[in-house]
Amino acid sequence: MDQAGRSSETPTEMSAATDATENPTEMTAVTDTTETPTAAIAATRRTPHWAVFLGLAGLIVVFDQLTKAWLVSNVTPGEVVDVVGDFVRLVFNKNSGALFGMFRDNAVLFGIVSLGVVGLIVAYHARVGRSLYLSLALGFLLGGALGNLIDRLRLGYVVDFVDMGIGDFRWYTFNVADAAISTAIVMLVGAAIIPSLARLGDRRSDG
Repeated sequence: MDQAGRSSETPTEMSAATDATENPTEMTAVTDTTETPTAAIAATRRTPHWAVFLGLAGLIVVFDQLTKAWLVSNVTPGEVVDVVGDFVRLVFNKNSGALFGMFRDNAVLFGIVSLGVVGLIVAYHARVGRSLYLSLALGFLLGGALGNLIDRLRLGYVVDFVDMGIGDFRWYTFNVADAAISTAIVMLVGAAIIPSLARLGDRRSDG
């Protein structure tokens, strides 16, 4: 009876069984290929908005440097140009300090610090996932940091020119890069206070 049972198997079936036993890696490979697309899709959903982050930062740097170049070419140091009466004026100011003119005469130190800050911004963005809100906030921050860093490395000081205030009560003179950094800070503080903001544009839950 045993001999008859064995003889009922066709050569093809016996060959297939033998191949499956001798090549277990082939069966594993088939299983792995069914899981790979899912893993790839999940990884893509976690990838930050690099194009938005870098694109926004690049636009800010270009706009910042163009406005500074225009100011240097058209306004002499110490000259005051009224834009909106006395409320908004253009003043060519050489800032050797930090944001809004604080801690003056430390341009080299702040230039070195800025290099480290740029690295931290990029590293942090790599970990934020698909949050469009955070990519925009960090893009503003990176663009502002790079705009002022270029000035410090190229000139030894930062060109500030927007002067706002009423009469003798004036805000710190600032530039486009400073405005971008301030915008980023407000956005990041907002995300800390209202965590749901950080999930805007997050596609991790997409089907």
